[in-house]
Amino acid sequence: MPEDKFTFLGNCIRSARKDCQLTQQELADQSGLAVKTIQDIEKGRKNPTYETLCLLIERLGISGNSIFPSNSTVDDEALQYFLGKLQSCSKQNQKMIINSLNFLIEQLLEIQNSSDSDNPL
Repeated sequence: MPEDKFTFLGNCIRSARKDCQLTQQELADQSGLAVKTIQDIEKGRKNPTYETLCLLIERLGISGNSIFPSNSTVDDEALQYFLGKLQSCSKQNQKMIINSLNFLIEQLLEIQNSSDSDNPL
């Protein structure tokens, strides 16, 4: 893997960590990795293992598409960021958030569908 890809990966991890307002030490502690590993990845000096990437992706709430870009969209990244935040909530609060979002989506879909039927193409 060329150096520029390591640098790209490191920048993605650093950006996601900062978005989560974590220090390198906090990310290391919460993901079960050594702080040196986080530092080396962020500086593009280390090619992380699959297991390491899985731990980082899970904790930071980022998608694989953001670190291995293909045709990712901002919406996918925003969703992954939201999921990362959701995962940091208790199970009870996760349930409450999911139920609230389901209700909101149903309401929005009803409005959208009634609007679409009022304005046929």
